[in-house]
Amino acid sequence: MAHELLCIGLLTLDVVARPVDTLPAGEGTTLIEGLAVAPAGTAGGAALVAAKLGLDVGLAAVVGDDLSGRFVRLALEEEGVDCALVRVRPGRRTSATVLPIDSLGRRPTLHAPGAGFLADASDEVVTAACSARFVHYGGVGGPKLDGGPGAALLARARAAGAVVTCDLIAPGSGALDELRRLLPHVDVFMPSAAEAFALSGASTPEAAAAFFHALGAGGVIIKLGGEGCYVDVAGAPERLPAHDITVVDTTSCGDSFCAGFIAGLARGMPPVQAARLGSAVAAQVAQGLATLGALEGYAASVRLMESLTAGETAQ
Repeated sequence: MAHELLCIGLLTLDVVARPVDTLPAGEGTTLIEGLAVAPAGTAGGAALVAAKLGLDVGLAAVVGDDLSGRFVRLALEEEGVDCALVRVRPGRRTSATVLPIDSLGRRPTLHAPGAGFLADASDEVVTAACSARFVHYGGVGGPKLDGGPGAALLARARAAGAVVTCDLIAPGSGALDELRRLLPHVDVFMPSAAEAFALSGASTPEAAAAFFHALGAGGVIIKLGGEGCYVDVAGAPERLPAHDITVVDTTSCGDSFCAGFIAGLARGMPPVQAARLGSAVAAQVAQGLATLGALEGYAASVRLMESLTAGETAQ
C-alpha cells in the first residue's frame, strides 16, 4: 500500500516522568505530577506525530519480542500508523528510554539499547519507500543501514519521486561519513543545532547549513530549540522565531518538528510556511509529556502557526 509518508529507522519506547528534580533517598518515595509512556525515536516519534496530524503513515522499524514491543505496536496502530513493516526480532528486547524531566523541562536520558536500531533496507522497505510521497529517514547509525544500504534506499526512493527528509539522534563517530553517503539523496536535512555544530565544526546556523549543502543536501533546516529554527531551503535562508510557551517536556520536539514540516509540505505549503507549522507542532508537544505532549491535531497546529507571523515576537 502506498503511503503519504514512510518513516524508516529508530523506534523506541519512552517512559517520561515529571518533575524529577532529585531522587528520593534510599527506598523513599516522591510524588510527581505525571508519567507517560509512548513510542518514540527518530522514525517512531515522527511517524506517531505525523499520524496525529492526519497523514497516512507507514513505519519501517524493529522491536523486540517483549511486552514493550507489543505495547509500542499497539500505540502506533491506535493512532493510525501502518506497522506492517515493523519487524519483531525474536530474542531481543525493545529499545527503551527513561526520561526524568526536571521542573525546567530538562531531560537527562537513561537508554537501554535493544532492537530499535536494527531497521534494514529489505526489498519490502525499498518497495514501500519508492511508492511513498515522502520518506523520512531516521536510520543514521543503524548497523543494517549504514555503509551503503541506507543511501541506496534513499537514492531509489528519490528517483521514484519521493521527497526525502532526514534527521539524527545522538550521532556517533561514523555519522559524518554516513551523511556524506546520504545527503546527495536528501531533499531536506533537519538536525538540531547541537548536532549540526558538532558535525560541521561551525558555530552559526548559516555556516552549518553551508557545510551540509556542500555535502549534497538539497535543503537544510537547523532546529534551534527555544530560539526557533534556521531554514535554508530553495535558496531563501530565513530565521524563524519560536513560540513563547511554558515548557513541560521537550522530549520528541525535534521529531515533532520534522513531522509538522512534512505535514505542511504534504498539504501544499511552501518550505518556510511548512517550517512554521513544524514549530507550532513542536510547541504543542512541548507543553505536555512524551511524544504527543499536548498536540491536538492539524487544525490546532495551523491556528497556532498563524498566530506567529514572520518578524513577530513569539507570544
